[in-house]
Amino acid sequence: MEARIEKIKQQLQSQGYKLTPQREATVRVLLENEQDHLSAEDVFMLVKDKAPEIGLATVYRTLELLSELHVLEKMNFGDGVARYDLRDDNSRHHHHHLICVQCGAVDEIMEDWLGPFEERLESEFHFQVLDHRLDFQGICFRCNERGKPDSLEKSH
Repeated sequence: MEARIEKIKQQLQSQGYKLTPQREATVRVLLENEQDHLSAEDVFMLVKDKAPEIGLATVYRTLELLSELHVLEKMNFGDGVARYDLRDDNSRHHHHHLICVQCGAVDEIMEDWLGPFEERLESEFHFQVLDHRLDFQGICFRCNERGKPDSLEKSH
């Protein structure tokens, strides 16, 4: 975690910003809950446990700044709530999501399946893709398993 915090500190410094204690507390919460796609309010509640003096406005400003600097990806999964996801240092693009319309679960696809498509866009349309996001909406495996009637599995 410390190496990632140091990298984010360098990203901020390269753009003329400092990693203040409030920003660091926010980054630590995001790193500790990386799989959770937290909303600003979620981040605020978790940050308050670490640094009770931090206000909601400070958390919002920090999340917006980190989003502008491409440290975070700001996303909306169709529920009207902005959620934040740390960008992966090792990939050129952000990962993709499977969004369950029944339970709201968000699962991640870490592979980039769109490389050949991007190459085609560049060669056929002379369009240079800088980034992309792909979200699938449907019913997750957990809801599918819950929805299977026992009688079908036991018959035969």
